[in-house]
Amino acid sequence: PQILFGLFIILPLIFFLYLILPIDPAAKKIEVSPPPNYCHDERDIMFSRQRLQPGTNRFDEYYQTHPEKKALDDAWRAKPGLLNPKAQFYHPLYFNASDASFDTVAFFHPHVQPQTASEKQEVQAEQVSRFIKDWLLRSGAHSVGITRLQDYHLYSHRGRQEPYGAEIQKEHEFAIAFTVEMNKEMVDSAPLAPTVLESADQYLRAGMLAVKLSTFISQLGYEARAHIDGNYQVICPLVARDAGLGELGRMGLLMTPALGPRVRIGVVTTNLPLQTDDYQPDNSVIDFCNKCKKCAYNCPSKAISFEDRQWEHGVLRWKIDPEACFGYWCAVGTDCARCMKVCPYSHPDNLMHRLVRKTIRKNSMARWLAIKMDDVIYSKHPPARRDLL
Repeated sequence: PQILFGLFIILPLIFFLYLILPIDPAAKKIEVSPPPNYCHDERDIMFSRQRLQPGTNRFDEYYQTHPEKKALDDAWRAKPGLLNPKAQFYHPLYFNASDASFDTVAFFHPHVQPQTASEKQEVQAEQVSRFIKDWLLRSGAHSVGITRLQDYHLYSHRGRQEPYGAEIQKEHEFAIAFTVEMNKEMVDSAPLAPTVLESADQYLRAGMLAVKLSTFISQLGYEARAHIDGNYQVICPLVARDAGLGELGRMGLLMTPALGPRVRIGVVTTNLPLQTDDYQPDNSVIDFCNKCKKCAYNCPSKAISFEDRQWEHGVLRWKIDPEACFGYWCAVGTDCARCMKVCPYSHPDNLMHRLVRKTIRKNSMARWLAIKMDDVIYSKHPPARRDLL
């Protein structure tokens, strides 16, 4: 009996110690991807192609250049569309409120690049960087980072704002990236109507913070540009990753340490002297996504790959199917967010989940166990929350 009692105590203790110790052979085997060696053309993204009007020269020219996209785009054009009253998940209050928030973001578009004050004030990079971070956090941002602006952060050509097709030049040296949290209860309703309102509201909050920051910097006498919903010149997840705010996951979104993909991103580029943050590749996230695949299992459009990362244009990455993803949006009328909802990293930032996140960052067995337990506790296919409707 004493031996059995000892084993009952000792074996769980050994297992617990194994889980919390930094034993991570899986992460050490993961290949770190080099940075991209090319720039994306904004004209190719779904939100730009959505704006193409049949019968116009711009429409004809685009599909003459990209005939392989015509049939794919015709398929989603035949569906009702995002926030359309005929869409499957239409809700008059949530959809119109979402439209109102997106329309309010558009009010900021003329103000993304404020006029720079003629007198340049002398600042210390370390001091102003710390001030900006503290200010944004007090203003509602969840995390803030700074990086040097790279060519691959920028789109090659404009696709949503005029002049359409204009080449985008690298004019600034630094980029400030920040995240804003998306409400967990609203995201849990994905893919139903409340989640698109939460997206719209957080794009609005990110836009307000970005324009406020760019205005502040311009008043100091330095060039600055806010990059907000509908008026980007940069690819926000790449900038945010390089600013140390997270890693890119299987679903193609930024995976932040505390909230996973449950964030929206804002960026301000500038020539203001700043102190940059270091990007440290987090192979624990890549290993977790390799094992988990919960977003792929739950994707209604099957747009998320089950495969390992693939090399494309010199980058090792997971590639989603944007036409399938956007096609589902056009059918249901929301921006889905099902992948964001089911991701184990999206759980609330409380004591229990902080402990889990800390453990899985350094132990591959803990990651395996966390994935299994997430399915047991929260279900492998968690249902959409409906009590907000």
